[in-house]
Amino acid sequence: MKFRVERDVLADAVAWTARSLPARPSVPVLAGLLLETGPRGLVLSSFDYEVSARVEARAEVADEGKALVSGRLLADISRSLPDQPVDVATDGSKVVLTCGSARFSLATLPVDEYPTLPQLPPVAGTVQAELLATAVAQTAVAAGRDDTLPLLTGVRMEIDNDKVTLAATDRYRLAVRELRWHPEQPDLTAVALVPARTLAETAKALAGDGDVTIALSSGGVGDGLVGFEAEGRRTTTRLLDGEFVKYRSLLPTETNSVATVERNAFIEAVKRVALVAERNTPVRLAFSEGEVVLEAGSGDDAQASEALPATLDGEDIAIAFNPTFLLDGLNALETPSARLHFTTTTKPAVLTGASTDPDGKEETEGTAGSLRDAEYRYLIMPVRLSG
Repeated sequence: MKFRVERDVLADAVAWTARSLPARPSVPVLAGLLLETGPRGLVLSSFDYEVSARVEARAEVADEGKALVSGRLLADISRSLPDQPVDVATDGSKVVLTCGSARFSLATLPVDEYPTLPQLPPVAGTVQAELLATAVAQTAVAAGRDDTLPLLTGVRMEIDNDKVTLAATDRYRLAVRELRWHPEQPDLTAVALVPARTLAETAKALAGDGDVTIALSSGGVGDGLVGFEAEGRRTTTRLLDGEFVKYRSLLPTETNSVATVERNAFIEAVKRVALVAERNTPVRLAFSEGEVVLEAGSGDDAQASEALPATLDGEDIAIAFNPTFLLDGLNALETPSARLHFTTTTKPAVLTGASTDPDGKEETEGTAGSLRDAEYRYLIMPVRLSG
């Protein structure tokens, strides 16, 4: 194997594949990154039996072949190389990289022991890359991180013709986002539970001006793989198996009070007040017409309070939230204002985005002004307060 490649092209390709490498590989070869040269140039790939990554890169190929080297070491080296073309060649049991006056010699791993990457499932449709990245980021933030509850570490992807609904929950909050896409076949319906971490990393890495192709095994959950591909980059991951929570029943259909606050000011106020909140203690919010008062801390401990302008439609309400969960939801919004929909102080509230129309009236994000029609909904459980 012998080829020449531009330094930035190599660094980007290695970074794409190395991000899927396992932190603790079950066998040494799974820590490797496979380099292959052929008529299509350079192909780099990684696979740990759960997640695969593959990328095609432009390269001047002198000799075709393949080699398996330490992925993380190659990633560190490729990032540090000078801005000059990189020559790569096998030399016995070594792979030698030369870039300007810099020269590295890497030990190879046994290629014949490396697993074969899975094939991409049938194409289900395409979606604008930037839209997918935004929608995934908004929902994955609510996914669980406890591996003992694997079902909650996924994002449920529901496909219904030209609409995709993403949902994730960790039992303390729930995020739901709807978006439009272009299905490969009309009247397509499918459900898949995708590992949230892999989905978030992939969608972010593929964000750009183009489209992302989504490929899905027939049958959805527990039936195989989901794949994402754009601009020569491809990732597949195994789907999680099991029954996701019936999240739609958790979303309220009616609310008693609706408050609207300028989003950035609200975020900064929550951050300031939360500085005195001890671990696992909430930030208290008291909404009345014209303002919201934020408070944290009590008794002999440090205390903080701050008031912000707010509009309220309905009854006054005092409620408390975990500040980290509240900030996650506020940061996920992309609108100038945040709208909170309340039922009672002990029932979950729903956070949506709100923008100002030309008449100065607030409109909920989505096609209409109702909670039901909001494209993004973030449900958050309140913290019960003594007394």
